[in-house]
Amino acid sequence: MFGRGARWCAGAVIAVGVLLLGSSAPRGAVIGRPLPVGAATDVVPNRVMTWNMCNPCKQANVDRAAEIATYAPQVIGLQEACASDVARIRDYLQGLYGLTYHVEYGTVLQKWGRCGGVPWNPGGYGQAILSAAPMTDPVLVEYPDGGSEDRGYMAVTTTVDGRQVRVFNTHFAQRRQESVRAEQADVLAKAVARYDRAIVVGDFNATPETPELAPLWALAEDTDPQCRPTASGACDTTTDWHSKFDYVFLRDVTSLRHEVHPTAYSDHDLLQADLDLT
Repeated sequence: MFGRGARWCAGAVIAVGVLLLGSSAPRGAVIGRPLPVGAATDVVPNRVMTWNMCNPCKQANVDRAAEIATYAPQVIGLQEACASDVARIRDYLQGLYGLTYHVEYGTVLQKWGRCGGVPWNPGGYGQAILSAAPMTDPVLVEYPDGGSEDRGYMAVTTTVDGRQVRVFNTHFAQRRQESVRAEQADVLAKAVARYDRAIVVGDFNATPETPELAPLWALAEDTDPQCRPTASGACDTTTDWHSKFDYVFLRDVTSLRHEVHPTAYSDHDLLQADLDLT
């Protein structure tokens, strides 16, 4: 991986090249914004994150890439993700910030209104996982009932903190669909239970004490050690409406540190978990 100086040099070269090439460059902004003081200088090998990017919010992918580059996780699960947007984010991460990621897509529907494209070939929409290490054994499962919109989970095996681990990424049904989410939680929990060690990230559209999340709490703990499935749990909120909907559930994995990072580029914050798998 590049150090900070090399990353800035690479970003400058890419930016100049894009300006010279004009219309052959990726759509949207082409010059990456400077990362803040204290930003990660390289991929953090034990860091996992989750982020619902908000769709349709029409944010620039170059700004989304800068948000991810600031924290440089080993693995990040994205929800409400258009496949075309994720591809551009990956390109910006590499070209502007020197961070190379592999991508697996968890497309659950083709929807022009969400992801553009042409009427006969609309863009893919769903989840995605970016990992600095290669991923194997990808699985995509659509829930039998997605609620008001198709929903599902994806899973891959990859490396976090130097160890192989199964990583799940999901997006549960929208609010006020409690019974649907309960069925989705049962499906997901049965898949997670097959693994002695697993990391489950996503937007669950439910606060910790809600009954529909009980199957997951029975298998795993949240990265926030103070957050528990009780009304008295001191959980950090992760959305603009001050609710905790986003989780990094850990099964036989130790949380060393967690942090919620507010962002101007989504109605969900980025949730970071630094982990110990040894």
